[in-house]
Amino acid sequence: MKIWIVWLPNVWKSTLFNALTKNYSADAQNFPFCTIEPNVWIVNVNDERLEKIREAVKWEKVIPASCEFIDIAGIVEWASKGEWLGNKFLANIREADAILQVVRIFENDDIIHVNWKVDPKSDIEIINAELIMADIETVAKRITSDWKKARSDKDIAFAISVYTKMEWELNKWILVHNMWLDEEELEAIYDLHLLTNKEFVYACNVSEEMMDIKDSELQDILWVWTDQKVVAICAKLEEDMIEMSLEEKTEFLTEMWLKTTWLDDLIKASYDALWLMYYFTAWVQEVRAWTIHKWDSAPQAAWVIHTDFEKWFIKADVVNWADIVEFTWWSWARDNWKVALQWKDYIVNDGDVILFKFNN
Repeated sequence: MKIWIVWLPNVWKSTLFNALTKNYSADAQNFPFCTIEPNVWIVNVNDERLEKIREAVKWEKVIPASCEFIDIAGIVEWASKGEWLGNKFLANIREADAILQVVRIFENDDIIHVNWKVDPKSDIEIINAELIMADIETVAKRITSDWKKARSDKDIAFAISVYTKMEWELNKWILVHNMWLDEEELEAIYDLHLLTNKEFVYACNVSEEMMDIKDSELQDILWVWTDQKVVAICAKLEEDMIEMSLEEKTEFLTEMWLKTTWLDDLIKASYDALWLMYYFTAWVQEVRAWTIHKWDSAPQAAWVIHTDFEKWFIKADVVNWADIVEFTWWSWARDNWKVALQWKDYIVNDGDVILFKFNN
């Protein structure tokens, strides 16, 4: 999972990146365009279930699920026309699975906002406008290059009709993601890698006084669609927790009536936006989480371990993670009728612990 962090300068986006990576690798300072080259980091997904499984089966090695976050320079107006290396950044974003938009909600006279005022709705409109204009240019170029081919190729002719439809909607400032294209239309535009056809997650950087704000309230402030993921986060507070010991952090979260950090919620929201989840394996002396799409079948889940495993798949033993924690191993869970034998049509559930069986 590759997620690009984008937004206007000076929203403490790099501070958020520092907290995500649990180090100070991103240069966070109080002036725009501090980040020029992308910062890339693989972030492990914190899930207490993984450690509980490890304790139950007595293996030493744990490999959590992970996702890749990329931090780039703040985007400004006219980025789509090359302002402040905008074309370079927008081209990079095409590689993303999802776009994490960091939105500044907090007021702070010491932190300069690039537009001299804190207006999250306006900030979203600016960044979306740049993404839309870049997509309009991409679509227009494809229409021009494929127009003559459409006369003799019905597939290209269909694609041209979709491009034209999208161009019309984009010029009305509608994101491709919000156009309700059907599967055939989405397949026709896949190779364009349009920026506004990606999943958006909004990280609302709030002050400590606003940490109890509800997601629904933030959606009203941002004027975003209700199905888009919105998460409140205090980046500075998260960064401060980097220096805390595990005991100090646990005590702090307990005082805040929280079980997980806001960053954990943000990573979960990113998974949900991309319809991803993970299952576990507990074998060969390691406990590991494997990321798959929701509604993937057992053979598809096996594919992420090794591409040949989908072809060789016969069946799988499946047990819920809580049951293997309770009974501490496969044989005892099986003796208590907690292990189910599943075949190729089985749809994997989040939190399944799976032992695959193959024929090669």
